[in-house]
Parts: sequence; structure tokens; C-alpha cells
Amino acid sequence: MSDTLREITPKRSGSLFLVSAPSGAGKSSLVNALLAKVKDISLSISYTTRSPRPGEQNGREYHFVTVEEFLKMREEGDFLESAEVHGNYYGTSRKWIENKMAEGVDVLLEIDWQGAFQVFKQFPEVISIFILPPSMQALEERLHKRGQDSEETIAKRLRGAGAEMVHADGFQFVIINEDFERSLDEFHAIVSAGRLRFEKQAARRDDVFTQLGIPH
Repeated sequence: MSDTLREITPKRSGSLFLVSAPSGAGKSSLVNALLAKVKDISLSISYTTRSPRPGEQNGREYHFVTVEEFLKMREEGDFLESAEVHGNYYGTSRKWIENKMAEGVDVLLEIDWQGAFQVFKQFPEVISIFILPPSMQALEERLHKRGQDSEETIAKRLRGAGAEMVHADGFQFVIINEDFERSLDEFHAIVSAGRLRFEKQAARRDDVFTQLGIPH
């Protein structure tokens, strides 16, 4: 744990939300819909060595870097978490997360389960959410429908999905993404509840707690 992280704990007023799911479960669609619906929450943009998909832009979906650049950043301790997924590296900026939360900004992490378990060790207050598809058949249909991967890649993702989903029991909340609007409402409810935790309310509304004489 870095010195900066120690300094802003436990009075860090920003909340950290973490979302994970197998590829094709609808995680990105739910995250984008939540960001459009909820104010004052920032999405962490991960670094990756994979090639951009059609329509993706550097600095928007990901920071696209070479393997050499990624490994150098990891060696220098720039990442809060990092993992290799489907042959590509992914990592989350430590400094950006710490600064945002210290400023009172809520942060949303969209990462795989390997990275999530690394974050759990460093941020015990993180609110974790795992998104599941309603069935393997539905997952396969979604992967084909988005038209971004080859048949070989889709088969690889389906084989890996089972291994990813067994880790859902390590998360606090699980959303079964069968009906998108209902899943979005559930996602929103989790974020709203997380913001109302005692320690976060006390940090954000110190004036109210002090005026009312509530220890915090």
C-alpha cells in the first residue's frame, strides 16, 4: 500500500465501485448506461496491450500501449492492479484512483476477476459487483451479435467464461443480466446504497455530522 493511500484512509470521501463479468455478459453496456444516468462518478480507463477494436479510441475505451511500455509501467509500480487476460495485459492507474477518491469523486472500475482480487486487498471498502449472463447460450449469442471477434476468439472466450464465473462468489453483489433495464436499475441501486454508507456520508457531509454532534 502506498504512502498516499495511507494518508487518505479512512477519511477518503470518494467511493470505489468495481464491476467484473465474463466477456459478452453486458458489463460495458451496463457501465455506459449507468454513467449516463448517474452524476459524479468517474470511470477508470485501463491500460492494455491489446489492439483497438473497430470504433475504439485511445484514451476513451482504453489507453493502448505496447507490451514493452506496459511492462515498464508495471515495474515502476504505476498500476493498482494488472493481469493477463486472453493473451493481453491490462492494468489500472494507481495514482489516478487515489487522487480521484481523495478529491471526493466516486470511481468505477471495470476489470476482470484477477485484477478485482488484487484491488480487494488494498481497498477493503470497495463495493464489488459481478455480472452474469442468464445462460451460456445467451452469452454465446451476444458474443456473435456484437460482431467484434473471430469464431476462434469467441470459442476461446466461451471456454474461459466458466473459469471466470466460478469467482462470482468472491463479490458482494451479483446481477443476472437477463433484462437490461432491470439490471441497470439494480446496478443503480447498488451505487446509491454504497454512497449512503456511514463513513462516506460522514466524510462528504462533515458539516451535518458535526452540527448534530455525531462522532465520526
